Amino acid sequence: MFAQIDWARPWYDAVRPAFDSLAPDANGTEGFIDAFNANAARLGLQNHRGQPIRFVPQADLPPDTAYEEFIGASGCVPTRENLHDFFNGLVWQTFPLIKRELNALQAAQIAAAGVGKSRGPARDAATIFDENAALLVVRDGDAGRMLVEGLRAHQWHDTLFVQRALFGAGSTAEVWLFGHALMEKLVAPRKAITAHTRVLFAPDAWFGLAWDDRRAWIDMQVAGQLCVEGLNTAAFTPLPVLGVPGWWGGQDEAFYLDQTVFRPKRADRQVTQGGKA
Repeated sequence: MFAQIDWARPWYDAVRPAFDSLAPDANGTEGFIDAFNANAARLGLQNHRGQPIRFVPQADLPPDTAYEEFIGASGCVPTRENLHDFFNGLVWQTFPLIKRELNALQAAQIAAAGVGKSRGPARDAATIFDENAALLVVRDGDAGRMLVEGLRAHQWHDTLFVQRALFGAGSTAEVWLFGHALMEKLVAPRKAITAHTRVLFAPDAWFGLAWDDRRAWIDMQVAGQLCVEGLNTAAFTPLPVLGVPGWWGGQDEAFYLDQTVFRPKRADRQVTQGGKA
């Protein structure tokens, strides 16, 4: 299962340090759950009630109890032997404050309205964020804001091809993946895989920080925004992941003119989770 993951791919940069910190024998259900719990204890991970985060087998989830409700009430994260839950655990170890706030939001919604057939807009947005989000950190200033406006207008060619030099460490824009389902899909990359992207404007100083300081800033900023503002689907803009400059081979001009993936913006169309832009 783990041999399928190409850790050299840039879309795994966000969670690679968490993977590298696992015990060498974390290669099965019991193995990686134990390794996750060792990291969770070392990092002092907690849910919004202050309970320690522990990764437990899926069988520990009580019948008729929602997954998010269980985490919020106990700190226990049900975990299966698959890539989906493996990446979920790595994200908990990378962005623990964001994961805590997302779970708190979902648990509060469940407490207020129950599980029901429909998640409702807040839970729907939280689920999309948790599963399929990317975080686009942009240097605060005219160039960064124009870049974001271009992405939101689906000006793919101008934004991702003509202005490709603006992307990358130390430049104007960095992309950090968050969604664990998105990471799972990218084990077998396809051009149409698209992230729901949340934009963060960062000061110039952020781009000169060490990797872990940049990660911690993202974690704190997004978690704080979620705590104060909540979440809705209007916060997202689509971004075809293989279109991030430098993230895939063959990114010539024709690559970005492929309208089966890099589609023009339509005001009457919403992006579905994991769908095409």
